[in-house]
Amino acid sequence: MRAPTPEMAISGLQNPQKMAIFGGPDAPEMAMSAEAERASLDRNVLLVDFRTPPTTGSWQVEEADAAGAAAHRALRQAAFVEAQGLFAGTDLDATDDDPRAVTLVARGTSGAVLGGVRLAPADPGGPDVGWWTGSRLVVTPDAPRGLGAALVTAACARAEQAGVLRFDATVQQRYAGLFGRLGWQPTGTAEIGGRPHTTMTWPIGRIAALAAATKQPLGDLLGGFHLGGAGYVGDDGAPVPGTDVIAACDAILPSMVERDPGWAGWCGVLVNVNDLSAMGAAPLGLLDAVGARDASFAARVLAGLREASRAWGVPVLGGHTQLGVPASLSVTALGRTDRPVPAGGGRPGQHVSLTADLGGGWRRGHTGRQWDSTSTRTTAELQLMGSVVARTAPAAAKDVSMAGLVGTLGMLAEASGCGAVLDVAAVPRPPAASVGDWATCFPGTAFLTTDAPGRAVAPAGPATSAVCGELVAGSGVQLRWPDGSLTPAVPGPVTGLGCADTPGVTR
Repeated sequence: MRAPTPEMAISGLQNPQKMAIFGGPDAPEMAMSAEAERASLDRNVLLVDFRTPPTTGSWQVEEADAAGAAAHRALRQAAFVEAQGLFAGTDLDATDDDPRAVTLVARGTSGAVLGGVRLAPADPGGPDVGWWTGSRLVVTPDAPRGLGAALVTAACARAEQAGVLRFDATVQQRYAGLFGRLGWQPTGTAEIGGRPHTTMTWPIGRIAALAAATKQPLGDLLGGFHLGGAGYVGDDGAPVPGTDVIAACDAILPSMVERDPGWAGWCGVLVNVNDLSAMGAAPLGLLDAVGARDASFAARVLAGLREASRAWGVPVLGGHTQLGVPASLSVTALGRTDRPVPAGGGRPGQHVSLTADLGGGWRRGHTGRQWDSTSTRTTAELQLMGSVVARTAPAAAKDVSMAGLVGTLGMLAEASGCGAVLDVAAVPRPPAASVGDWATCFPGTAFLTTDAPGRAVAPAGPATSAVCGELVAGSGVQLRWPDGSLTPAVPGPVTGLGCADTPGVTR
């Protein structure tokens, strides 16, 4: 893959004009009696002084139509080719031919294009791996102050909306300070058209934010417990002492139960069976606890749970149902294995594999958050995918859950007393999911396993398996990109639960 060298040069800001204020001049000050002032405030219950008319912005940033894109190209030609001489003849390149490229333009109140910026995948001819670049930032010589910064901010937001996890730009050195004030970080230097440039990146923190929101408090909250016993800290299930039984328990978010009760029932089975499967256990049965406002609502939750129980072939052994209370659902699962696979069995040098069912699509109402790969699968397919960890017997395993793919890898690495590197381009991913969404969603059926290099994952039917990373010394998770560079995704331990004391594993 070629190294991209787009520039985000700002032209026309050397002599910025004062921002135009639309809406008319302020009304002159007028003396008022105390009674008149009180009457005015009585009428204005929000205490907003309507004697001063509000001002409105002098531009609007939008995604360009054909005319807007043409206007942006004309501005680029005038600035980068004719005025600055950065390019000879034209500044058009392969990115302009990429159908995935997005142009944002700022229009003034008259509709005229005052500036624009382009963003697109870093490799115009390659797959979208979640690495985009911004380029061709330009504004008119008489543009209002702040327009360039507004376009940069809009480009960052649009890149994150597209599921981008790395967003870079090559900026004329004289404007690096502006980008720095907007939160961009310098990564190096470059030269374009004989002029010095600074390479910069916009820090995208959605992975770290998700991990922090879902898992960070666990270390403090669960201090003093001996969860799972030695060797099983941070696991999805817990071995029952003195037996070959594995127990797991998961609750479904009350808001999800309220909004989609049938799906909540289905997921109550799904997540618990996944927890058993991640430890190599064959499921024996389920116990449920349902809270509902009335019998009709409870029936919808239980219908989803019943359907999923039949789909996986795992019986519901009992439970508890309470009516006249807020919506809630928790499910406990029991399984069996005499060789449980720990999350803390990894060590530096082991390869990381992802086994995931890429079929299905986004659950209605949960786009970007919940991938439904299970509701159309047969019992045989579900059971084959669920037994992949047991049949592989890897050194370590976890199912991908609330913290997303990268956050879950961070938890596995934390329990194993090390860090991890994830090769973004090697991660199996359905075409309908952006890289950012796939890295942070609940993917239905997906397992992370680690093992010695060259040791294969067992066949998993409709699921896809691929080596996509490795465990390394240190902590946290870094993303490795096609150019070989690394960017931080999870800066350190995810849960604070610490390292599992796994016998026989050399740290």
